[in-house]
Parts: sequence; C-alpha cells; structure tokens
Amino acid sequence: MRIVYFTHSLASCWNHGNAHFLRGVLDELIARGHDARAYEPAGAWSRANLVADHGRAGLAAFADAYPRLHPQIYAEDADPEALVEGADLVIVHEWNAPELVARLGTLRQRGARFRLLFHDTHHRAVSAPEEMRAYDLSGYDGVLAFGETLAEVYRGSGWGKRVHVWHEAADLRRFHPPAEERAREGLVWIGNWGDGERSDELAEFLLRPAAAVGMPLDIYGVRYPDAALAMLERYGAHYRGWAANPTAPAIYARHTATVHVPRRFYAEQLPGIPTIRVFEALACGIPLICAPWDDAEGLFRPGTDYLVARDGEEMTACLADLAADPSMGAELAAQGFATIAARHTCAHRVDELLALVGTSAAPASPRTPEPA
Repeated sequence: MRIVYFTHSLASCWNHGNAHFLRGVLDELIARGHDARAYEPAGAWSRANLVADHGRAGLAAFADAYPRLHPQIYAEDADPEALVEGADLVIVHEWNAPELVARLGTLRQRGARFRLLFHDTHHRAVSAPEEMRAYDLSGYDGVLAFGETLAEVYRGSGWGKRVHVWHEAADLRRFHPPAEERAREGLVWIGNWGDGERSDELAEFLLRPAAAVGMPLDIYGVRYPDAALAMLERYGAHYRGWAANPTAPAIYARHTATVHVPRRFYAEQLPGIPTIRVFEALACGIPLICAPWDDAEGLFRPGTDYLVARDGEEMTACLADLAADPSMGAELAAQGFATIAARHTCAHRVDELLALVGTSAAPASPRTPEPA
C-alpha cells in the first residue's frame, strides 16, 4: 500500500509534538512492507527554529533514531498531484497550509483514486475556530481526530460517521523502560512553555511541590520567555533547554518521577485527550503524576498507571511518597508500561488505520459533509 502523509515537519520536533507520533507510525508501516512517505514544506517553522538554535546538527538525533524515514521537502509551488502519484491513501495534518489542503481535496473530487483523510491533533478547533474554517475539507473522505471530544466537534459540523477517533500512542521500538535500572534522582518535566496558558498550573503542580520536598527539578523544552526562566530560577529548577525527542527515554531513566500538566484547553474544553508525553513517559517506565484531567475515554487506569493530584498539596504529598518508597514507583511504572504495551503503541494505531481504510484499491468518491 502506498501512503503519503503531509506533515508540518517529520525531521523536527521543536515545539511540534505530532512529529513524535507520526515518526512511530510511518516507521511501523515501513517495517510492515508498506510504501510510506512524508512530505513537509520548505520553510517549516519547526525545522527553521531548530536549525536556527542548533544548526543542522539539531536534526541528527532524528536521522540516527529513524534510519528508515526520509521526509521529502516540497517547494511552495510544487504540484500536489505529482506528490501523490500512485498513492492509495493520503493523510493531511491540520498544520498545513489551507491552500495545500484545498488542492488535495480538489484532486479527490475530480476522481483521484486515493482515499483522503484530514488529521487533527490540536486544540485549534475550539481555541481558534476561525483558523480552522479556512480549511476546505469538502473533498475529503474523512477526518482522523486524536480524541473523542474533538471528534464531536467535527460531528457537530456534519461529518457524522466519517470522523474517526485515532489516538496518539508510543513508539515502543524506541520508548521503553531502560534495559538496566540505575540510580534515579529528582523530578523531570519535558514540555514547552507555549503561550503562558498553563503558567499558573506549572507553578502549582510542578515548581512549588518540587521545591517543597527538596526534589531537584530538571526542565526541558522551548519557548521559555525571560519571565518564565526567572520563575524557574526562583523555585530552584534547572532549565536544560531543548531535547531531541529520541533522547527522552534516557532522560526519563535518570529521574525518579515526571509530571503531566495539561494545557488548559485540554483540561477544560477537550477533556479526555492526553498529550503524547503521557504515552511516552508511561512507555519509558517512569512514575507519572498527573495534574487534574478527565480520562473520559478510559485510556488508562488512574491511580494504577499513574497517580492523580487534585491540587498542589496532593502533588507535594505524591512526590514525597515516591521519593521515600522506590518500590511504590517501580510498581507504578510497571503498571503504566503494561497498559501502554497492551493498548497504546504505534503498532496498535497502524492496525486501527489499516482496518479503517482497508487494503483494497479505490474507495468510493467522497461526499461533502451533511449540513450541521
């Protein structure tokens, strides 16, 4: 089966979490014998920022970890029809130019024989709906949404049964517990500052609790303004800068625990959708403590796969317990990994995708969404 995926970037994970999941999925497809390729636009902001900060060497970790993946860069004036020639399935991520999205839809409406899906892995459908209205999806066969609450937004727009929930997942070829356990120390958080939409939550659930129990705190990520860096310094946290995602397992393996602090849009408007970091942390066998989020779809076993802290005081107590009882952390990590291995790997998601689209040749012509 020939599969073409249009992404913002496969090579760069600088402030671009979709790259984590997509790398694992495409690698799994290729390992199974499919012709899976990714296209990313010239001038993609994620890759441009990564190269500006770290030079071409910043792309090396991806190339080393994923030797089967060779994303192709296309120019702004490239002909989409040539890029998808011979494809059976074309998937377009929502962080692509509206012009590209529309042109691929037009190809499909004019009789192209590939199945065409739109992949949404962001909160813009609720946080910036005016931006999403710029996308013409009338020629698309369906939508892949990374959570049920997001799928409901599309159903409300008339997509009905043609929107499918396709959760993110962990790439177990690279994200797994360490082969040999060594001494662990301190707390780690891998995440980007963003636009300040969770600064209060980070102080309550990460910075203050770590300081309260005297636990060293390492923070990795990008887009930390001076005010944020000053706040980290006040609490004694160590800012380590950007970390290539393939290095995350080694980072987790050195630390006692990690924390999940969801962005406000996911906690309040799109409940039930965890970030890719939850899947990856549990896959790496590190004890995880979560600030409040509603696992509305029953993806995990709260209290068994990870601990839940309803406020900063409970987070402080959880950290103190884990620091005092390594066996508690080991059991928590084992349970979390078991759930990932049983339900949430990129191999599972490839199974779901192939079951959805089938391996037959041409799908039926697309229909425009029914009016809401």
